[in-house]
Amino acid sequence: MTSAILVLPGDNIGPEIIDEAVKVLRAVIVKFGLDVEIKFADLGGAAFDKAGEPCPSDTMALAHQSRAILLGAVGGPKWDGLERELRPEQGLLKLRSQLGLFANLRPAIMYPQLCTTSSLKPEIVSGLDILIIRELVGGIYFGEPRGIRVLENGEREGFNTYKYSESEIRRIGRVAFEAALIRGRRLCSVDKSNVLEATALWRETITELASEYPAVELAHMYVDNAAMQLIKEPKQFDVVVTGNMFGDILSDAAAMLTGSIGMLPSASLDKNGRGLYEPCHGSAPDIVGTQKANPLATILSVAMMMRYSFHRTDIADTIELAVNEVLDNGLRTPDIMSDSMTMVTTREIGDAVTARI
Repeated sequence: MTSAILVLPGDNIGPEIIDEAVKVLRAVIVKFGLDVEIKFADLGGAAFDKAGEPCPSDTMALAHQSRAILLGAVGGPKWDGLERELRPEQGLLKLRSQLGLFANLRPAIMYPQLCTTSSLKPEIVSGLDILIIRELVGGIYFGEPRGIRVLENGEREGFNTYKYSESEIRRIGRVAFEAALIRGRRLCSVDKSNVLEATALWRETITELASEYPAVELAHMYVDNAAMQLIKEPKQFDVVVTGNMFGDILSDAAAMLTGSIGMLPSASLDKNGRGLYEPCHGSAPDIVGTQKANPLATILSVAMMMRYSFHRTDIADTIELAVNEVLDNGLRTPDIMSDSMTMVTTREIGDAVTARI
């Protein structure tokens, strides 16, 4: 049975980086004889411009029919003046929520060729390999009630609700424990249980779940300390699991340890392995059309797609090896440029990876 991959180029540099990732995807489809059909649709600002909403019904229908989704990036100043429910980011949130993509996997890997590009000393980041697992469809980003209200004195007040149920915590906790089992068997759960009741329940539930995974060493850390430790001693972490808001912040911090967020892919999975794959970076409207964007995070997201949604580790390894070979050969986009390397365009680095496949 043919599987469908839905490609959502998105906004600004989204189409530029997606073009290179699709080249790689088509190359592995041919090389490995995959029975896969690629379809395209709009999401975010591009969808609003065409259909008046950031996640049109036809896009959602195609997403439900697909085994995996590859996304470029959404958002940008062009749409900042829209009402909140019409902004590009709301289209992505809707997609994640309606597809039940609750588990966000964000690896932060320091490629040895890029050690000098990190703002931290090479000895601190050399060999870095962290997997941050973020709960993606709950917490304060989705909690109700929420809004802006006018108080009796006429002052406006904004409010949001931070909440998690035991079942939501167990669900993401199992993903994290299972990931730890096949990595370094160390899991750090991040919360703020000394202040927030929702995360006190988080800590209790993760601790209870640990009894089912005796081979995994569980540690707990408050989020403020975790942020400090990521900078101070990042290699102490193997797998990190946390809620939606904390994961959003910590994963971006971890991404910059590697020298460029342009190197960081991500996967957002449902309970059956269907996933949405996207780079961790934004839509970078300041460099759109300049061919300066780094497509490697998007290409590496294709590798994650093959590993998690298609269970083809061999294909994932092939893509990752091709990226390593390109870096070995000194090809660099501006964000990872260093002395004695060769500056290339978005298209050229995509072509180089494709050629090696």
